[in-house]
Amino acid sequence: MPHLFSLLMSSRFLPGNFGSASPIIKFAVAAIAFSAIAIFLAYFAMLRMRYRTYRLSKKNARLNDIIDAHLLEHVFTMDEEGEDVSGAIAPDHVHAVLYNRLFQKRSSKQVLVDRLIFYKKNISGRMGDQITELFLLLDLDKFCVRKLEARSVEKVIQGLNEVTEMQVPVSDTLLLLLTNSRNRDVRAAARRAYIKLSNNEPFKFFDIATEHLLVWDQVELFSVISSTPGLAIPNFARWIIYSPNKGVVSFCLRLIVHFNQLAAIQSVIKLLNTRDHELRSEAINALGKLKAEQAEDKLIRIYESQPRSCQVEILKALGRISSGRHLDFLKHEFMHSSSFDIRKLAAKSLIDNEWKAEEMIKDLLNGVNGESQLILKHCMNPLIKF
Repeated sequence: MPHLFSLLMSSRFLPGNFGSASPIIKFAVAAIAFSAIAIFLAYFAMLRMRYRTYRLSKKNARLNDIIDAHLLEHVFTMDEEGEDVSGAIAPDHVHAVLYNRLFQKRSSKQVLVDRLIFYKKNISGRMGDQITELFLLLDLDKFCVRKLEARSVEKVIQGLNEVTEMQVPVSDTLLLLLTNSRNRDVRAAARRAYIKLSNNEPFKFFDIATEHLLVWDQVELFSVISSTPGLAIPNFARWIIYSPNKGVVSFCLRLIVHFNQLAAIQSVIKLLNTRDHELRSEAINALGKLKAEQAEDKLIRIYESQPRSCQVEILKALGRISSGRHLDFLKHEFMHSSSFDIRKLAAKSLIDNEWKAEEMIKDLLNGVNGESQLILKHCMNPLIKF
């Protein structure tokens, strides 16, 4: 490299003699020049971006100061005893302070939206209601709703999160369309919004769901459902019976258990006839957690024809239901099964039926030894769960 540089700087390769240089030297010079220009442009772009970010942050800070001053004077005002004396927000004052030309630009309006959402998340009661009132008076709800029809996925998700946080009424038709979006993040945000904003049927999107509800989708939806006060909870059995979406059926089984919907037990029992052994296994699990004693006889009848995953859930269900009516079956599985897991689960279910199987358990402890006795003693530990 030093040799190449010395050659480039020699008199033979000065601009006047450059035309006579070899192609390799010409290429090297062009590459060096291109690299130098590229580095200069990259540094210039970085500096420009940093300068724009700095200016934007200063502008946003200034706008936030204006917003905070207005809210402090007209929303967060307290008397000496800590009582709220802010009163109703005057529309004329709102237009004079926050509806002027300064907040008409899209970027400035977004700062206002973000600031009000920040306060809405952290303030409740009367002042929280006034934040919402101010949001509507400034027509920011229309600004957010327009994002739902944007082409940009990021804009749509941003709009959905904003209308959800501020409880902005949105057309059910528009939200339902978004709950079936091809984009997973849009679907998740739209479902959260629909549950929180729909006044009639917050779970109607289950009827039209075509995309599979992944486990993470179910976790997010459950978090929304369990944290939304006053939510109208339907009987989830309707989707157990009619929904062709496996993910929806699976999720509804979990919701039936969570809300202890005993009226759905017959629908869950019907699901035992499904060809999908994964759903069948989940249905058996739900019946056990619901303590559905009326399902025990059918569980025993189908036991031998089931795959291992379903047999495991049947044994667990018999322990959870704990009716004491199938002790001989559990004893047989414990004594004669060739699977260690099956024997352990049968023993655990026997222990869970101890209120009626006490004598049987004593006889087993005295009549078996080795591994069988160890399994029984292990399952008798109250800390051991399924």
